[in-house]
Amino acid sequence: MTQGCAAPAQTAQLPATVDLANEAVIQGTVTRDGSPVASAYARLLDATGEFTAEVVTGDEGVFRFFAADGDWTVRVLAAGGVSTDNPVSARTGEVASLEVAI
Repeated sequence: MTQGCAAPAQTAQLPATVDLANEAVIQGTVTRDGSPVASAYARLLDATGEFTAEVVTGDEGVFRFFAADGDWTVRVLAAGGVSTDNPVSARTGEVASLEVAI
């Protein structure tokens, strides 16, 4: 099965090939009533609100972006017209974690 943007599977475990010394990672989990939400869209917006990237949450409700250092917004869109914006800061060498309850 081909994924539209060729993004790797979105799983909770950071891939072993990621060198955090050289990466800034934004990662999170989308839940509804405490259960993971698969197939939600997570969009990465830059500091001006411009669209940068999008991934679909995996079975565990996980999304992940590799971003430049700075301030970002993760917009989550889910079934039922649910949309939420979540500010986050990315820093090289760190995993910025978000828990998004919808």
